[in-house]
Amino acid sequence: MAKWSKVLMFVVVIVFILGACSTNAPGSEEDNDKEANNDKVKVGLSISTLNNPFFVTLRDGAESAAEEAGFEIVTSDAQNDPSTQLSDIEDLIQQDIDVLLVNPVDSEAVVTAVESANQADIPVITVDRSSEGGEVVTHIASDNVAGGEIAGEFIAEQLGEEGKIVELEGISGSSAARERGEGFHNIMDELDGMEIVAKQTADFDRTKGLSVMENIIQGTKDIDALFAHNDEMALGAIEALESQNMLEDVIVVGFDATEDAVAAVNEGRMLATVAQQPKLIGEKAIDAAGKIVEDEALEEFIPVELELVTEQK
Repeated sequence: MAKWSKVLMFVVVIVFILGACSTNAPGSEEDNDKEANNDKVKVGLSISTLNNPFFVTLRDGAESAAEEAGFEIVTSDAQNDPSTQLSDIEDLIQQDIDVLLVNPVDSEAVVTAVESANQADIPVITVDRSSEGGEVVTHIASDNVAGGEIAGEFIAEQLGEEGKIVELEGISGSSAARERGEGFHNIMDELDGMEIVAKQTADFDRTKGLSVMENIIQGTKDIDALFAHNDEMALGAIEALESQNMLEDVIVVGFDATEDAVAAVNEGRMLATVAQQPKLIGEKAIDAAGKIVEDEALEEFIPVELELVTEQK
């Protein structure tokens, strides 16, 4: 009996020593933190380009909202290259993200990437620009068609429904360019006195907006108004008009209400810009991601309000 008592005591001592050697007792704060980190929602965000202030603001809104929600967020910049975006998204998928947010470079080219996420059972949300295919849970954006109509109505009103118009288009194949152009033409095409004298793409880029507008001016200086599908192109076009001393005679309307564009409106160099809310788009995307994780229902389209900015409010 004494022999078994000694064996039992030896076992108790060994267990006690092993327990003392452990730096983290079961249920310790560090263990709980580790478990919490493993359960942390991880969001992937693929941005079309961070060379555009609008998308920088969208990213900042998403990252700020993710931090507030306690989510981890991984962001990639496709630099306006569809192939780069596909590669970026494949990389995000490999990082075990829970939800993918996509701001497509090209609405058709991004379909392959969306389908890759579908195959990996990763829910997809598109922001600002839509995807032409694949399974998308929800799309969060301003109503670009309505925005184009707002710009068209404003220009028509300013010109008394009679004038010669230049239209600078965004990236061919992007839903934003297609929809903003559609809305603009919903107004212009119904007015006999409004003539589109030039319509060219400048890829949502300020430098290209400058060079494309310079080329247009070489062909004709009989221009009453310019509508650009985003502010970056509008700002580039303004430089071209200023260099030819034409700006005082041409109404310029942009789209996005970026900081530089609003400053140009206040300076009288741009007459108006259609205001989106990129920060809010990013915030709503993170909110939607959280609802997906919690298995809450979402609408297929979550709109973000637009307004026309003609002066600083």
